[in-house]
Amino acid sequence: MNRIRVAVNGYGVIGKRVADAVRLQEDMTLAGVADIVDDYRLQVAARAGLPVHAATPQAEAPMRAAGIAVAGGLSELLAQSDVVVDCTPKKVAAINKGVYEAAGVKAIFHGGESHALTGHSFVAQANYASALGRSSTRVVSCNTTSIVRTLGALRTAGLLKRARGTLIRRASDPWEAHADGIVNTVVPEKVIPSHQGPDARTVIPDLDVVTIAVKAAHNSSHLHTWWVELTRPATRDEVLAAFRAAPRIAFVRSSDGIVALNSTVELMSDLGRPRGDMWEVALWEDVLAVDGDQAYYTYQVFNQAIVIPETIDAIRALTGIETDPARSIAKTDASLGLRRDFLR
Repeated sequence: MNRIRVAVNGYGVIGKRVADAVRLQEDMTLAGVADIVDDYRLQVAARAGLPVHAATPQAEAPMRAAGIAVAGGLSELLAQSDVVVDCTPKKVAAINKGVYEAAGVKAIFHGGESHALTGHSFVAQANYASALGRSSTRVVSCNTTSIVRTLGALRTAGLLKRARGTLIRRASDPWEAHADGIVNTVVPEKVIPSHQGPDARTVIPDLDVVTIAVKAAHNSSHLHTWWVELTRPATRDEVLAAFRAAPRIAFVRSSDGIVALNSTVELMSDLGRPRGDMWEVALWEDVLAVDGDQAYYTYQVFNQAIVIPETIDAIRALTGIETDPARSIAKTDASLGLRRDFLR
């Protein structure tokens, strides 16, 4: 089998997870990673034997001074790659896009960038087919990914009429909590709807969805609460069945002691997940309620990892190495060890 050669530009929260996931795929190989920093993150990558490249000429000398064996520059890495996953900070990717196009390399961007950058936004279960053979796509943000997964599940079951959700967002990623975040307050976003609802429509254009977001003083993950008007009166079992039929949604229960965001974070560690990652949407089964044509539910989004399986599927879609979305999703989920229920 000819493996797809994947470059990762930006070895931070998302980049290091993408690199690890690529190395688990039988149809991919990691060509290398690139960055501009020389701190512990890249030193660990070098110790792990990853080919490390300097993303800019100015970054090479400090990397070498820090003891990192530099394999070359970004241009050398792109020359050895079929596709690049851009995991650089917000707004940097727009500058990089021209570099990738000049190198003739397909490119995947992430939710910090706008839909206009690529003209295509990606969630595997919703629009894999429309990404086949494209030169680039954008894997949407963690929250938008969760919205498309859950509302898409209800839509596929013929149950979704309209949805209204409140997002309680984490203040910062754990690794930078010392430098960014809020303490002892909750900050409402200044615009309703928040950007996640409109962003979900870049994937499923006909969604009737409105989101309201607030930022809270924690850094473990995000919490969503949803009210959904169904197309018809339904039972609780029917709604649960719709979620069970969809990929990348896993059930948790407060009756098992999973009563808060930190509970699920601890559960992932106890399950032996790498970095304690949770790639699935964790939906509270025993909280979900249905009243006629109204459904109410709550779930958790682990922002550091939820987009990783989508990114792996996007690599397959752009390169065309797998044309069937269900097969790609199954391959990715098996390689990472995704589950439909964490304790059953």
